[in-house]
Amino acid sequence: MRNSQPSIIHHPSSIRLGFSPCPNDCFIFDALVNNKIDTEGLTFSVELHDVETLNKKALNNELDITKLSFNAFGHVLNNYILLRAGSALGFNCGPLLITRHAERSRSEPLIIHDNSKIAIPGKLTTANFLLSLAYPHLKNKIEYVFSDIENAVLSGEVDAGLIIHESRFTYEQKGLKKIIDLGEYWESLIHAPIPLGGIVIKRSFDSVFQQKVNRLIKKSVEYAFANPESSKTYVKVHAQEMNEEVMQKHINLYVNNFSIDLGELGTNAINLMFNKANEIGLFQQNNSKLIID
Repeated sequence: MRNSQPSIIHHPSSIRLGFSPCPNDCFIFDALVNNKIDTEGLTFSVELHDVETLNKKALNNELDITKLSFNAFGHVLNNYILLRAGSALGFNCGPLLITRHAERSRSEPLIIHDNSKIAIPGKLTTANFLLSLAYPHLKNKIEYVFSDIENAVLSGEVDAGLIIHESRFTYEQKGLKKIIDLGEYWESLIHAPIPLGGIVIKRSFDSVFQQKVNRLIKKSVEYAFANPESSKTYVKVHAQEMNEEVMQKHINLYVNNFSIDLGELGTNAINLMFNKANEIGLFQQNNSKLIID
C-alpha cells in the first residue's frame, strides 16, 4: 500500500456519487439526489451498483463519494476518509450463514467444514471479514452477487451461503436454515455494534468540502426520517420485486441514529473493528486518519 497522500482539491466541478439500489441507501440519499433539501450549490452524478461493485470501484479510486463495506475501507485508506453521516451500523443486523439441509433433526447442529463450498457476496464485504474471523480455515469461497446466494444454496451449487440485505428476511420462507448469525458472533466477541458499511469521500478534497458533503448527507437522512413517505417512490423504483413490508424492514434494520452521526459509540465500534482486522493481518498497517472531524 502506498503511503503518498493525494493533492488537495478545493472546488470540485462535478461529483461522482455511488451507492447501492438497496432500500436503506435509497432512503438515505433520496432527499439529496432528488433536490428535496438545499444542496448548497452541489450537483451529483449518481451511480447505483451492488456493494461489491462499489468496493471494487473504491479500490480503483473511481468515485468521489461512495458507499462501501468497512472491510473494503481498510484497503483504500490512502485515498478515502469516512464521513460521519450515512453509515450502516447496529446490533442484530449482521450477515447470516445459511444452508439447505432441512432434513437434519432440530437437535443436530448445522456445521460446515474447511472444504465446504461457501457462497459469499464478495471478498471485500464486511460479511466476508466476519466469516473469516469466525471460520479462518475455509478454503472454498465462491463469489456471487448477494441476491443470487439463496438460489445457489437451494440448487446445491454450494453447501452454504453468506447472506446480507433483504435475504435475511426471506431465507426461512424458502426452507433454508441458519448456521450462525455473524452479527451475534461479533457482538459476543467485541461487545459493540457491527460496522457494516459507510460513506467515504476522497481525501483529495479539502476539509471544508468534506464537511459540507457530510452536512448534506446528514440533512438528507434527517429529512427521510421526518418525512418517511417521501422516499417510498425512489426506494420502490430500485427495489424491483421486493414487497413493501420487506423494504420497510430493510430500512428499519440498517438506518438508525448511527446513519445521522456515528457518535462516540459508532466511532469506537469502527476503531475496534480496524484493530481486530490489523490483529489478524487482514489490513496492512496504515496510520491514516479514519474519520473526518
